[in-house]
Amino acid sequence: MTGLTLPGNPDAMTKAFVSGCAGPTLTQDEIAFYKEADPWGLILFARNVESPDQLRKLTSDFRNAVGRQNAPVLVDQEGGRVQRLKPPHWPKYPAPKLYGDLFRISPERGLRAAWLGARLIASDLHDVGITIDCLPCLDVHFKDTVDAIGDRAMSNDPEIVTALGQAMVEGALAGGVLPVIKHIPGHGRAQVDSHLELPRVDAELSELKSVDFQPFKALSQVSLGMTAHIVYEAIDPETAGTQSAAVVRDVIRTEIGFDGCLMSDDISMNALGGDFVERSRKTVEAGCDIVLHCNGDMDEMKAVAEAVPTLGGEAERRCVAALDGWREPEAGFDKNAGLEEFQALTG
Repeated sequence: MTGLTLPGNPDAMTKAFVSGCAGPTLTQDEIAFYKEADPWGLILFARNVESPDQLRKLTSDFRNAVGRQNAPVLVDQEGGRVQRLKPPHWPKYPAPKLYGDLFRISPERGLRAAWLGARLIASDLHDVGITIDCLPCLDVHFKDTVDAIGDRAMSNDPEIVTALGQAMVEGALAGGVLPVIKHIPGHGRAQVDSHLELPRVDAELSELKSVDFQPFKALSQVSLGMTAHIVYEAIDPETAGTQSAAVVRDVIRTEIGFDGCLMSDDISMNALGGDFVERSRKTVEAGCDIVLHCNGDMDEMKAVAEAVPTLGGEAERRCVAALDGWREPEAGFDKNAGLEEFQALTG
């Protein structure tokens, strides 16, 4: 993944955003845009996925366009409802809540299933050139947790979430994929869907510290994290966490101690207001390193590219450090045997 320079625009300088694309192949307009704007990475969704060979070409074409062999390609491949690579070409994986259910029966079984699930997913992704998986979801589950999180949350116990999250981080890394802890500093108390509107959380700061922040604090050494589009009234009653300097500086960077590459959740979600220049600028000004824009709309992509800075300073350091942590998959893993074991553990 490193050490090879590919042809690209020699005058381009990597900009602080991750972009989507519209379909399973890159259009000439998209290739031209990537060459000119040089986004840090590309994120894929189900609309971009048809087959292994098609995905290999898509990820290769993006890297050729930006001229960086190690340009990250991301996906949300958690299992359950959030699975972009699907049967018949890829196995169906369970929602992460199952790992928490198994942990309560047998911690050893739950941890093994979580590690193995992440390891198998990583193998699927590595095979097609995807290098970052936006998992684990470290949000703690509550009685009123919105369905948009729902069974993506592994447990209502932050210690169980932490243990299983660590297992998934280790499984992903062993399979040659970088994990992303999300949705930092915690999405579990949200009672509305941030894809549709802005959630507000009125819990006291002491409650947030003792429960919601704990898994993120315990896994703060992970090199990539994703924010939450949530107003935490005890921290900043006016602004979504993604765009709040108080949330990023005082909570994510200081209280939680996360020094990795911090990317926003998708700024095209309706939780955020304003046009895409404003959304992007507010996100960067709050302290996010990377703006994530997912829907593949070219006009919006151009607005994001206009608004975000070229990567530099601490943001560049954190992004470089994150990619430097990537390793080839560990040798000796038998994928077929691993899948059989996983199915026996989770069946």
